[in-house]
Amino acid sequence: MSGVKKLRTDLNRSTNVVYQAHHVSRSKRGQVVGTRGGFRGCTIWLTGLSGAGKTTISFALEEFLVSHAIPCYSLDGDNIRQGMNKNLGFSAVDREENIRRIAEVAKLFADAGLVCVTSFISPFGKDRDEARKIHASAGLPFFEVFIHASLEVCESRDVKGLYKKARAGEIKGFTGIDSDYECPEAPDLVLKTGELSVNECLHQVLELLKEQNIVPDEIMEEVNELFVTENKLNLAVADANTLPTISITKLDLQWVQVLSEGWASPLKGFMREREFLQVLHFGNLLDGGAINMSVPIVLPVSTEAKRGMDGCAAVALEYQGSRVAILRNPEFYQHRKEERCARQWGTTCPQHPYIKMVMEGGDWLVGGDLEVLERIKWNDGLDQYRLTPQELKQKFKDMKADAVFAFQLRNPVHNGHALLMQDTKRRLLERGYKNPVLLLHPLGGWTKDDDVPLDWRMKQHAAVLEEGVLDPASTIVAIFPSPMMYAGPTEVQWHCRARMIAGANFYIVGRDPAGMPHPVTKQDLYEPTHGSKVLTMAPGLTSVEIIPFRVAAYNKTKKAMDFYDTERHADFEFISGTKMRNMARSAENPPDGFMAPKAWKVLVEYYTSLQKDK
Repeated sequence: MSGVKKLRTDLNRSTNVVYQAHHVSRSKRGQVVGTRGGFRGCTIWLTGLSGAGKTTISFALEEFLVSHAIPCYSLDGDNIRQGMNKNLGFSAVDREENIRRIAEVAKLFADAGLVCVTSFISPFGKDRDEARKIHASAGLPFFEVFIHASLEVCESRDVKGLYKKARAGEIKGFTGIDSDYECPEAPDLVLKTGELSVNECLHQVLELLKEQNIVPDEIMEEVNELFVTENKLNLAVADANTLPTISITKLDLQWVQVLSEGWASPLKGFMREREFLQVLHFGNLLDGGAINMSVPIVLPVSTEAKRGMDGCAAVALEYQGSRVAILRNPEFYQHRKEERCARQWGTTCPQHPYIKMVMEGGDWLVGGDLEVLERIKWNDGLDQYRLTPQELKQKFKDMKADAVFAFQLRNPVHNGHALLMQDTKRRLLERGYKNPVLLLHPLGGWTKDDDVPLDWRMKQHAAVLEEGVLDPASTIVAIFPSPMMYAGPTEVQWHCRARMIAGANFYIVGRDPAGMPHPVTKQDLYEPTHGSKVLTMAPGLTSVEIIPFRVAAYNKTKKAMDFYDTERHADFEFISGTKMRNMARSAENPPDGFMAPKAWKVLVEYYTSLQKDK
């Protein structure tokens, strides 16, 4: 062994070697590496005791950056020692050479335009200083991050059982036990992993990278709430009472709620013309980096209302006699309805229920910065379910969720839906997640007349949970305040991104999401599979993974909902929404296993109530 070590340390130094400059500049490389322009090459050097959390944070950061289209690669200590450094031991000399090699490799990754994250104990300060110098000599950013956890915390974790072996004398020279660890004297960041969650640590690293212009501001996906702060509320209310007013509809107020709670972040209010054009033509907000925003969020006003507001620096928005918000620096522009509908819906059919409202709306649009005086309440007994993105994020944190999968729905839940949600949870557990949480997120804004109303849907969802079809302990039921536009794949992107803003990192998409039959031909207005296909390609949704809806049908043999198998077609029965509604209207029970009995009873009660009203 000593001979090998001597051979390794006494090698002749390379001579007659001249560095060859690249023809491709870093700025040029930065334009093509990843989809976000700009050179971002750097090294984030994670150092700390074994078990402090270096690998966990490294892989979480790598996953986050790559999912946001920023190339990143994690160099892990154990992985490197299985390949490039497998000929090195743990003597002081070998440890020094281990870190030197890693620093040189990390420099190459950074020079290629990647964010390189290294997770090595790297116990000696002089070795870490040398790694910094290697990067400095190449003009590359280097950030030393101390993963700070006490020896007691690290030893209590001991995932690999190494501390136990070291205490037993089976491992010699183990850092923290019989070999020193030199804490960094001036690290760029300290992460106390004994006190902070992985997500909190990740956020601090991202803040550091944002401050150093490595990542763009919008990558943080911060929720941009538009409520007036409490210390300014009295002044804002007094101001609103002196301003000219625009009367808004219930539909408009629902969009005020969407904007004020931050679902459409980073919008600061109803879209101005520049934002409207970006969304209508590109499906993105483009100022400050491309941000997926597939639907216009606009406020229509009449010509008469516009005439009365010309030249005003601010206007108050009034709903049913109450002033609910202030629109600052209003900008009026033409509401080209036919063009908007053709682009947003792919049709101008006046019988389409939302298009009908657009065509009947004002001939002008007004955009501006929105200041909402208080949280929108509907006082319908369901306000406790209307959780904002910030509140949902806190819920996920309180539940210690390490994955959140969202299911958008505007219809009652049957066991086919439940099967998909159960299967998604199973797959996430198999991938190594410990506590995946389901966000069951029914749409709570305007829907067309023949859809089941929100209050009845919420009763039905409660019955599904009560019967244990879905696990109440790992499910959050909340209401998404957006109106339904029935705009197919265009709208599906909006639904997905809003859940991403609220902290979901997996999104289940079904057949013909946000679709409906054509009002005239009665054929599908949108090709049923296009919604899921578009989501997997949509720009700006990279931090959420799309889970396509597997086709479920009623298995007559199993007497349960099951994933459809073409080879056993005769065993399956497809129960359409129309057939389900007809059975509920006639109080006929569906096949056993199609829907939880209590949930079916709620549907029957709803359709019975309609007949009584008639």
